[in-house]
Amino acid sequence: MLDHVIVAAANIASQPGATTQNLSLISDYAARAAAEGAQLILFPELSLTGFIPNHPLSNHSVWLREALQLARSAAERIDGPAVGAVTKIARQAGIFISAGMLEDAGNLLYNTQILAGPDGLDGTWRKMHIPMFEMPFYNGGPGPVVVDTPLGRIGANICFDALLPESTRLLAVQNVEIVLFPFAADPPPVTPAGWAAWAGPALRARCQENGIFGIAANYAGHVAAAGVEQTFPGGSLITGPRGEVLAESAGPLLLRELRAAGLRAARAEPEYLFRFRRPELYGPLALK
Repeated sequence: MLDHVIVAAANIASQPGATTQNLSLISDYAARAAAEGAQLILFPELSLTGFIPNHPLSNHSVWLREALQLARSAAERIDGPAVGAVTKIARQAGIFISAGMLEDAGNLLYNTQILAGPDGLDGTWRKMHIPMFEMPFYNGGPGPVVVDTPLGRIGANICFDALLPESTRLLAVQNVEIVLFPFAADPPPVTPAGWAAWAGPALRARCQENGIFGIAANYAGHVAAAGVEQTFPGGSLITGPRGEVLAESAGPLLLRELRAAGLRAARAEPEYLFRFRRPELYGPLALK
């Protein structure tokens, strides 16, 4: 990891199926963050293609068919023009950009987070654990990988994944240093503080358990599609390797410097939890 890395988290009001409009927002905020010295910016889950609201109150069958058609038409291929546009923005701004998308993988769709840098596409991660209301839209992906970048070793857990300890541990055993946590969550009360109170304990635990930096950005704004509406409060958190909150914001843009010395110091503490793992004991966990 670089000695000093300035990271940013952005809350933008992406709209479902409005990829061109969403790209404009991503470009604007990437330029703003780069102008303030950021080397990496995280955008929320599904920020590139937009979040399709999924809490219909009536006529579920009609809604499901219309929503599935919208999801299929909004989905983008990893090698398609939308991802190409993000990589172009990253190159022009000289910044690493992580954004979320519905991925068209052919016969299946995935909820995917990409990482693009000045030299091209650096990484992709598919959401592993799919909550009930999202199951009609996309499938669960494979275990996540860690990518080596000039900034450090980076991985991602998408929204619901962060609530399950195994998700981040899969990255930690690959020596991850910075984990991206993109969210699209609207827990009550639907405010940035409410989101932080809901997501914060899990994020702090994931970082403390594994001795890592975490960057979290939540979806913001009102979305409407297929007769259903949903509102997201935004909110961003940056957490340290001791589980401490380094920075918190109601949005729309949060910046913070991460220091490699802080990571090394946390991993040298007597209470560095990752060091006390006993993998030889955990076999039964994989069977139940």
